[in-house]
Amino acid sequence: MWIPREIEKVLLEFAGKRPAVVLTGCRQAGKTSLLTRIFPDHGYVSLDLPVVAEEAEFSGQSFLARHPPPIIVDEVQYAPALLRYLKVDIDQHREDFGRYLITGSQKFPLMEGVTESLAGRASIINLHSLSAREFEAWSGATLERDDLVRWMFQGGYPELHRRDLDPERFYGDYVATYLERDVRSVLNVRSLRDFDRFMRLCAVRTGQLVSYHSLATDLGLSPNTVKSWLSVLEASNIVVLLEPYFENLGKRIIKTPKLFFLDTGLCCFLLGARNEGDLAASPHLGSIFETHVLGQLIRHFANRGRRPNIYFYRDHQGREVDFLIPSAGRFSLIECKWSETPAGRQRGFAELESLVGPDRILSKTVVSSLRGHRRLPNGVNVSDSIALEFLTREERPLSD
Repeated sequence: MWIPREIEKVLLEFAGKRPAVVLTGCRQAGKTSLLTRIFPDHGYVSLDLPVVAEEAEFSGQSFLARHPPPIIVDEVQYAPALLRYLKVDIDQHREDFGRYLITGSQKFPLMEGVTESLAGRASIINLHSLSAREFEAWSGATLERDDLVRWMFQGGYPELHRRDLDPERFYGDYVATYLERDVRSVLNVRSLRDFDRFMRLCAVRTGQLVSYHSLATDLGLSPNTVKSWLSVLEASNIVVLLEPYFENLGKRIIKTPKLFFLDTGLCCFLLGARNEGDLAASPHLGSIFETHVLGQLIRHFANRGRRPNIYFYRDHQGREVDFLIPSAGRFSLIECKWSETPAGRQRGFAELESLVGPDRILSKTVVSSLRGHRRLPNGVNVSDSIALEFLTREERPLSD
């Protein structure tokens, strides 16, 4: 059964306005299925097969003669030279919109090729695994507190839910395939077992400040190697490095990014959780919930074709705000609390408000594990992580 995606409207809109659309995202996010479903009249060719990728890379003109547009070109990172031929064809047909729909699973090499060859000709969209809101709309379920633990444990990969697969087996296969196909092709890794250990150590650190030295020490590697490996996880849309917000906020703040996994199911597997009970009893539950909230925020913006403009704040005294969303010089502040009764008074909120002034604070929201949206007397919103009502309510006054 097909799982509708919120991003479908954006894809249709962009394909109606630009000659090319580039859809990036991690493996198994559903890029190919999405494009072939909503653009059934387009041809399709996958560069996953080495012989096809070789022709596209070294004989781009004949490749396009054999696969004329409009066409979906899948996994274009395996033949980046093809983008130059697409540019020539697009320039000859500038008013022919939606001519090329391109997918790629590795951001860095793909974006480099797009920047060089398709600048001004392509819209770039990032597809993630399912949001909890998409899952609810498809399944008809309502993710209450206990269900949310199960959701975070399972994660949002569409195939896992559509075919009701065992998460442990699914993620075991996923990691093995990722290591063999993506990591081996990008890095000269001495041992894929070392990289597997690296991924598991990163999972333990989701929601924490990045320490290259600590990771390097635990792995017996150099910090530069760790940086290189982390860049591959980021390029593959496995993790995101969340930057701190420090513009005009003084010199007392932390300037080290935080590491987050983009899908909690993969993170839980790497942590060694084998069922939702393991997660519920885990000391990592709080950081997994924070990881989940960030993932829902990122998906909320990405599914609307917008770049997620999300930061965190932390000073050297440990005062922090989990997430900060700037907007025209004003800020939305977000704290994540698994507690059923989160306190409205948050130290980080008070600190930032004193630094920038109350007039520059758009909203203060505590995201909790309970469903619903309410406003506390001190002006703090308490919202759930799925509906994300506070993101849309900020544009109009809240009714008391």
